[in-house]
Amino acid sequence: MKKSILLLALLLLSINAFATETKLMVRAKAKDAKFVGSSIGGAHVIVRNTLNGEILAEGNTTGSTGNTNLIMKSAHERYTQLSDENTAGFLAVVDIEEPTLVRVEVLSPVHKKNARIQASTELWLIPGKDILGDGIILEIPGFVVDILKPNTHQYIALESIPQSGLPIEAHIVMMCGCPIEAEGIWDSNLMEVKAIVKKDGETIGEVQLTNPTQNTFKGAMTVSEAGYYQITVYAYNPQTGNTGVDMVNYVVRE
Repeated sequence: MKKSILLLALLLLSINAFATETKLMVRAKAKDAKFVGSSIGGAHVIVRNTLNGEILAEGNTTGSTGNTNLIMKSAHERYTQLSDENTAGFLAVVDIEEPTLVRVEVLSPVHKKNARIQASTELWLIPGKDILGDGIILEIPGFVVDILKPNTHQYIALESIPQSGLPIEAHIVMMCGCPIEAEGIWDSNLMEVKAIVKKDGETIGEVQLTNPTQNTFKGAMTVSEAGYYQITVYAYNPQTGNTGVDMVNYVVRE
């Protein structure tokens, strides 16, 4: 028995002796924006062996969203590195014995379930041949949309709704958390933001939302009847194709 255990231990040691540490930098970058980092909770990264699904490395991207001038305002020539030592990323360190085809999966932003996008790619890792610098960059399209008013399952008295209408308010940012405002780098004037309103399961209209302050979009809807209501707020930029959605249900009572 002891001999068998010893042989097994020697076998495992011999296998590990041939494995080579290999590093892979993985980054998530919002479409038409910057890198997904600590300020929005990061992107979750999984590196798998495509042959058997084994997870070789897993973790979240951490760091800053990157250099705005370099990423958003400068022309990029071939081999231009967009990241620096502070830019958000996840350094996967794996031990492999031979060239291995891996799948890199990213869930981003990891803490925003209604906005979370999964992106993936595959590549060969060669033992000891690190992929650093910008590394592998996965693009994350969309907007993070959070409806602030009305609240989920809020009961609202019909008589309490002002003549100007029931306030609708949403907070919208890029997928990296970058700010949206009129005439800004991420210009709200290029976006269409509307609330689709349903009552008792039937669509009854749309409300245009405007952007009076950074990241905030507001509007108001006329309400004349009690019922079960649902609001779906969407954001759409036809120039980039970015989209985002959030939904909320509430009750208007007599």
